[in-house]
Amino acid sequence: MKARSSVLLVLFLIVVFQNRGNAQKIQEDHFLQKVGILDSLYSKVLNENREIYIQMPASYTAGSEQKYPVIYILDGEVFLPTVTNVLDFYSGGFMPEMVVVGISNRENRVRDLTTSPVTTINGMPFNLENGQAANFFNFIEDELIPYIEQKYPVTQFRTLIGHSYGGLFTVYSLLEHKSLFANYIAIDPSLDWDKQKMIHRSKEVLSAQNFNGKSLFVSLGGQLNMQDPNVTIENVMQDTTDFTLFARSNIMFSEFVRENQNSQLSFNWKFYQEELHGTIAFPSIKDGLIAVFKWFQMENTDKFNSPDTPIDELTAIINYRADKLKKHCGYAVPPYPEDLLNMLGYMSMDMQQPEKSKMFFEFGIKYYPASANAYDSMADYYETSTDYVNALKYVRKAFEISGSDSYRDRIEKLKQSIHKK
Repeated sequence: MKARSSVLLVLFLIVVFQNRGNAQKIQEDHFLQKVGILDSLYSKVLNENREIYIQMPASYTAGSEQKYPVIYILDGEVFLPTVTNVLDFYSGGFMPEMVVVGISNRENRVRDLTTSPVTTINGMPFNLENGQAANFFNFIEDELIPYIEQKYPVTQFRTLIGHSYGGLFTVYSLLEHKSLFANYIAIDPSLDWDKQKMIHRSKEVLSAQNFNGKSLFVSLGGQLNMQDPNVTIENVMQDTTDFTLFARSNIMFSEFVRENQNSQLSFNWKFYQEELHGTIAFPSIKDGLIAVFKWFQMENTDKFNSPDTPIDELTAIINYRADKLKKHCGYAVPPYPEDLLNMLGYMSMDMQQPEKSKMFFEFGIKYYPASANAYDSMADYYETSTDYVNALKYVRKAFEISGSDSYRDRIEKLKQSIHKK
């Protein structure tokens, strides 16, 4: 039986719910934090073994049937901790909990992430193997994603994140294979590659195809010209030297995407004046995930905070959110975390609004039918109302799900209450 929470908690519960205690928990084995489980698979496409790193959501429980959206991040050995930290702080209210798959690119990075073969760069010979992004994409689509979906609890709602050459690969993936991911975050992408070939390609694709339901976030760092501090975001497009080609390519691409509204691509672009190419990934990951999941953010939180909001209005808000999430994800998604619905139920009881409490507990059971705690909470509602028969029914269901001795003991106490009554 769960203890009731103070009614005062409702004033901040929804606002800060995404920063849950799981993110604060010190883990075992003398580590303050462990990030990423090392896994690997052999790729026939690449003819090599490829390391990957997997980070499960804080709420994940082994044996649970719950599945999560998934983030695939290039250079995963570098950026997976940052993505994990962002999710720890922002999931729940700003974005869903997600499984994170970090793809290692420490070997053959230029080969795999660049989108067309070149032999020279800026007039100088370029001898590194390059231009095999199409092959690397085949590895992701035909081998990595099936492997992840077979082994880990993920849905087919996917986000791709890449930085620099990884950002170039991310834009390539959107333009050439838009169906594989829902969201694309290209961090300071190297769109100057091969005489801006991907920019020219974008003009062909975006003007001819519909990208409704797809989201793209692009960032640009403050190193517009490392040799001339007088070059600013206001005048960089007037510069014609190779020193600004990287920045100008980014801006050209972004301006074209904005102008081409017919593509229906959801697009956000942000300039980070104070960030270097090597530091921009940190803020871009946070801002990018918030941007592409803007639709996920909770609405009407003031209505939940107000005891005067009628049940019909709250019900409509919850149903609207459930429909909205299903529309975006392509499958049914609980509109709110179980703990939030549960807490709102107890707070309504504290405010002497039992029918509103019942409504929240009913939604908890509807969206989390395999949760013993959801049924136990409904039993609390009925026991508070001295309806011990119904309380017993729901505790029995909780015991049926979990087999916990605490529920067994509660069943016996409720039987005694029924007998006394």
